[in-house]
Amino acid sequence: MNQMSVGEFKTNFSEVLELVKKGEEIEVLYGRTKKPIALLIPPRQKKDARFLGALEGKASFDMSEDWKITPEELLGS
Repeated sequence: MNQMSVGEFKTNFSEVLELVKKGEEIEVLYGRTKKPIALLIPPRQKKDARFLGALEGKASFDMSEDWKITPEELLGS
């Protein structure tokens, strides 16, 4: 993983995006203490398989592509 300050990130924005596009992860550091404030990662190209723990091999799970959840349902309101 590459690290760079906010200034370097701003100066080299296009080059940074090219690196991320090629699969690199870039951590952006802020301030005198070089505190990490952001991590740029490439988007996942395929969905990772989900495992069912103790039920693996005994059950399966499939979710429809058009499945939707409201913010209220997500937060359990």
